[in-house]
Amino acid sequence: MTVLEAAGRLARTAEEVYAVLADLDRPVYVVERDGATGLTGDERIARAPGGRVLAAAPPTGPDRLGSAEFRRDHGVRQAYMSGAMANGIASERLVVAMARAGYLASYGAASSVPDAVDAALAAISRQVGGAPYACNLIHSPSEPALERSTVDLCLRHRVPCVEASAFLDLTPQIVRYRASGLTRAADGSVRAGHRVIAKVSRAEVAERFIRPAPEPILRELVAAGDITAEQAELARSAPMADDITAEADSGGHTDRRPLTVLLGELLRVRDGLQAELRYPRLVRVGAAGGIGTPDAAFAAFALGAAYVVTGSINQAAVESGQSEPVKRLLAGAGVADCEMAPSSDMFEMGVDVQVLKRGTMFPGRAKKLYELYRRYDGIDAIPPAQRAELEEKIFRRPLADVWADTVAYFRERDPAQIERAEGDEKRRMALVFRWYLGLSSRWSMSGDPGRAPDYQIWCGPAMGAFNAWAAGTYLAPVENREVAGIAAHIMRGAAFTGRVATLRFAGVRLPSRATAYRPAPAA
Repeated sequence: MTVLEAAGRLARTAEEVYAVLADLDRPVYVVERDGATGLTGDERIARAPGGRVLAAAPPTGPDRLGSAEFRRDHGVRQAYMSGAMANGIASERLVVAMARAGYLASYGAASSVPDAVDAALAAISRQVGGAPYACNLIHSPSEPALERSTVDLCLRHRVPCVEASAFLDLTPQIVRYRASGLTRAADGSVRAGHRVIAKVSRAEVAERFIRPAPEPILRELVAAGDITAEQAELARSAPMADDITAEADSGGHTDRRPLTVLLGELLRVRDGLQAELRYPRLVRVGAAGGIGTPDAAFAAFALGAAYVVTGSINQAAVESGQSEPVKRLLAGAGVADCEMAPSSDMFEMGVDVQVLKRGTMFPGRAKKLYELYRRYDGIDAIPPAQRAELEEKIFRRPLADVWADTVAYFRERDPAQIERAEGDEKRRMALVFRWYLGLSSRWSMSGDPGRAPDYQIWCGPAMGAFNAWAAGTYLAPVENREVAGIAAHIMRGAAFTGRVATLRFAGVRLPSRATAYRPAPAA
């Protein structure tokens, strides 16, 4: 019982009202008494003679937000996920911290060499003690061997879930992971031992993951001995994914779709396919992109999201694999400090990623490389003056040396890349330019001071929104941004925002200073 309640008083000042609203484990009553309105969490005070209850809201803990099935199926306590960030930025340490706190997190395997992924997955599985976690599987059209390697490692380490991202179509490897974990339950239903969360931004891609695996791929996998005939048969009646994440305006690979448009579109696609396919269990649809504040998380839940996924904001977390200089750049970012730039893994296709532009020259330099790739048929066709500028300002070394390093790199990682470049000058130029695009993210992770202008920092506007919300609180300094603490405050704040919305919908006017959730260390 609070001091106010001990005196039988209603909360009326902004601070008193905030305290009642923030007590999420208790209901809140809006009461009119003696010609004035106030709040209380005590039903006895609310029902006392001489007063009238104008509105009420029930307890609204963060564990009530989103889908109960998501929490149950993934074995987590809240419908919240920390998404993958490539190169191990979503690090082993981050995944373990989230798993131990009861949240789902995805290890950032994309762009990492197999040995690094192998070591990370071994360490995670050893430390989480059976708690759930996921590993990112990124579609790699230019490096199919890398996609196969990631699936091999997920199967070897018995990773319970993969977060499939950047897929344009289904590939044999994502189907192999899904189908190889299917079994028949005692009641005859299909049980998914390998869960798939597909991050998509297009309705047609969502449909491919909601439908069963394509028959030609299943036949190919059976013929190759990658799955059994029984697993293929089970796959014909099960969706490819348990969850579809609507990826809106996010860091990294993104179509920059507005979440309010995309989420509704994917929910309608899901509902239409469910009416056709009649699965025993509904494929869930979650929300990612722009989730950096409690308000944004609540908005996603209010729109029908089964769960929310954060990304950019976790890069600045203590456990992130990002370097300290970059974390401080991220902590100073505003919502308008992002820009699109050519990606490394889909450079030839003209695919862009969203990156931080504040404090780095990478976006402009990456765009220049793509313009040269479009304009010329090979490195030797680039005018001497422009080539000299590239070698001096961007690569800082002769392009012939860059090509030698590229050959050595792909001989270890994917020799087919070099074979395809033999006799193809355009392809060779693309690989040389990808050398810069690939290393730029690693320079940022290592915090190389000599390469600070070339840092490639994947980031969306959610980072700026988080910084504005955290300003003046204990979360403002990067050293206080623990990833599980961020998750707890986003979800508590979303529940708080939902409580405020409930009262507003009932016509209650609240003091403006009492309606914004403020993170405090004790939470």
